[in-house]
Amino acid sequence: MNCYKMGLKGLNQAADLADLDPDVQRILTETANEIVVNFPVKMDDGRIEVFTGYRVQHNNALGPFLGGIRIHADVDLDDVRAMAMQMTWRCAMLDCAFGGSMGGIQIDPRAYSPAELERITRRFTYSLGSNIGPEYDIASPELNASPQVMAWMLDTYLSTVSPQERNRSAHVVVGKPPALGGLPRRDRVVGLGIAAMIKTCLEEESSGLEGSTFVVQGFRGPAVWASRFLSEAGARLIGAQNGSGAILEPAGMNPQDLADHINRTGSLLGFGGAEEADSRSILSADADILIPAGVEYRVLGDTASLIRAKLVAEGANCPADPEAEEVLAAKGIELLPDILCNVGTVIINDLEWRRNRRSEQIVPEELEGDLTKVLRSAYKRVRGAANEYGADLRTAALILAIKRLEHVYLKRGIFP
Repeated sequence: MNCYKMGLKGLNQAADLADLDPDVQRILTETANEIVVNFPVKMDDGRIEVFTGYRVQHNNALGPFLGGIRIHADVDLDDVRAMAMQMTWRCAMLDCAFGGSMGGIQIDPRAYSPAELERITRRFTYSLGSNIGPEYDIASPELNASPQVMAWMLDTYLSTVSPQERNRSAHVVVGKPPALGGLPRRDRVVGLGIAAMIKTCLEEESSGLEGSTFVVQGFRGPAVWASRFLSEAGARLIGAQNGSGAILEPAGMNPQDLADHINRTGSLLGFGGAEEADSRSILSADADILIPAGVEYRVLGDTASLIRAKLVAEGANCPADPEAEEVLAAKGIELLPDILCNVGTVIINDLEWRRNRRSEQIVPEELEGDLTKVLRSAYKRVRGAANEYGADLRTAALILAIKRLEHVYLKRGIFP
C-alpha cells in the first residue's frame, strides 16, 4: 500500500468536490522540498554503518513547517511524503499557523544500544543542517522518537548555531523532556484529544459514551491515556492489542492496571482473567468503538468485514486503507478519520513551540481546559462541511484544509 498515492487520490477527490482552483491543486499535489541524507555512524564494536534519513517539507503557505520524526525499519520516502502532506491538512483544517513536514530514520531501534541510538540521532540531525530551524522547520516526536531522542536532536542542533543564538533556538524541537521546556504529560494530552473527539462524535449522534464498550489496537502511550479518559466517562475497555499480543475481557479492564502490568512484565498477556486473542478477534470483538492506534494500514479491505463496532476512531496515521473505508461505509460504520481524531498533537506542538519562543512556562492544565473546546469546534466545522458537500468526514476535513490554503494562495499570488 502506497500511502502517498492514496493521499494524492484523497486530495484530488476533495478538490473535485470543492471546485478547488486548478493551479492551487497543482501546487498542493507536490512537496516543496525532499531531503535524503546518508550518514555513517560508528557502532559500539567499532564498525561503521551507513544509515538513511529523510525530511520532507510539503507546504509552508500558512507558516513554518512542522512535523514528526519517525524511527522505524519500514520508513521510506513515500511514507514520509504522505505524513508530511497529512500534517499540512491538519494544520490548515485547524487554521493553525504551520505547514506540514515529516522526517524519519530507517532503522529498527530495538537492534541498537542506547549509545548507538544517540549517535545515530545526533548524526542525522547534523546531516539535516539548516534544513531545520526554529522559524523554518520544527521537529516533533513520532513513532519511537522519545523525549530523549528529541533532547539529543535539540542539543545537536544548538551546537551548530552561534552561542548568541542558542537560547533563542530551543523551539526548533518540540516533544522535549519537561526540564528542557517540553510539555509535561504530553501523552496524557494527546490521549485526551483522541478521547474528546470520540466523545464529541458520539454526543453529536445522540448516543454518548456512558455504557459503551471499546477495543484498542496499539495499546501504548497516548492510546493508554485515551482509554483512561474514555473509561472515566463511562465506557468499558474490553480488548487491547500491542506488539506483545492481544487480549479480550468482556467484563472490562482497568486501562491503568493494564498499563502497569505491561510496564512490569513487558507484555499485556497474562493480565488478570483476560483471554488471549489475535488481531482478527480484536477486529471482530463485540464492541461499540474500535480504536486503531498502531502503525499504518492495520485495518484492510479483507479484514474490515470482521468489524462489528459502530464507530472506528483512527488514533494513528492511516490505520485503515481505502478499501477498508469502503467496506465500513457499506456496513454503515462511522469512521472518525485520523486527520480529525489526531489533531490534538498539532495543538500541543503549537503550544510548546510558542511558549519556548517566548521563554514562558508551560502549564498543561491550561491546555487541557481549552483542548476540548477547540476539538468540539473542529468537529462541528467538519461535520458541517460533510453535510454541505455530501462527503464523509475525511473528505470534509480535507476540503476545509485545501480551501483555507486556496484562500492564501489566491490572495498572495505566485512570485514573481
